[in-house]
Amino acid sequence: MSSSSIFPRALEEEAIYIMREVAAQFERPALLFSGGKDSITLVHLARKAFYPAAIPFPLLHVDTGHNFPETIAFRDELVARTGARLIVRYVQDSIDQGKVKEETGKFASRNMLQTVTLLDAIEEFKFDACIGGARRDEEKARAKERIFSVRDDFGGWDAKKQRPELFDMLNGRIHVGENVRVFPISNWTELDVWNYIKEEGLDLPSLYFSHERSIIERDGFYWPHSEFLQTTPDEIPFAATVRFRTVGDMTCTAAVLSEADSVDDIISEILEATISERGARMDDKRSEAAMEKRKQVGYF
Repeated sequence: MSSSSIFPRALEEEAIYIMREVAAQFERPALLFSGGKDSITLVHLARKAFYPAAIPFPLLHVDTGHNFPETIAFRDELVARTGARLIVRYVQDSIDQGKVKEETGKFASRNMLQTVTLLDAIEEFKFDACIGGARRDEEKARAKERIFSVRDDFGGWDAKKQRPELFDMLNGRIHVGENVRVFPISNWTELDVWNYIKEEGLDLPSLYFSHERSIIERDGFYWPHSEFLQTTPDEIPFAATVRFRTVGDMTCTAAVLSEADSVDDIISEILEATISERGARMDDKRSEAAMEKRKQVGYF
């Protein structure tokens, strides 16, 4: 495979079909937006699916307060440019209400705390379907998800109790209180996403491209130095040229040393990478089943 790989258009057709099924089968859907490349791709697909009409559902962003500033700036610019409706709910509010407790220590993160804020937002707006950008190739728990993945009335998910999905039949029937997570790009790979971004000319946050940044080295990974990251005296910040393969909080997303400053360079880099896309995410390294445990209680 070369960097000139062509994006398989059947994947776009499938994703647009799924988007339209969501609009047809559910009364109050939302698109979960993180500011990362996958949710940006979802917004683009949604615009295509319903053009020339506006996207018929809001974007929902759960803001942990520890986001990269580049992500928030890009989110606001995208919303202004596309006219999409944005709903933001804040983890800080969940902390202030005593619903979750801030972690402390060297590896403290608000990643897990997002779940409560997300479930509260689903309840507040009575969302019956939440469209997410998860893909099967990212992580083994995500590989178990169906395209329409039912959550119980507490937001819980049981991988052993999923509906079969035969051919292109998507079953959106749910009981009162239940809701569905929908994954239109579940069958895409990281390389598919980047080839799509290239062919469609999508804009992304500058985080994805090489830039000089103050970082620290911890356990062989390069962490963005910020007021949110708890450091020890021996962790001395230094400047390096890096980029990020995923976008999460500044406390759980490590950078990779990289000179890739264009989409073509990134595609070439992915083809030669020896570490997985989420290999630099601390939230996935807390245990062997970290993602599945988070999903079982309502995580994205």
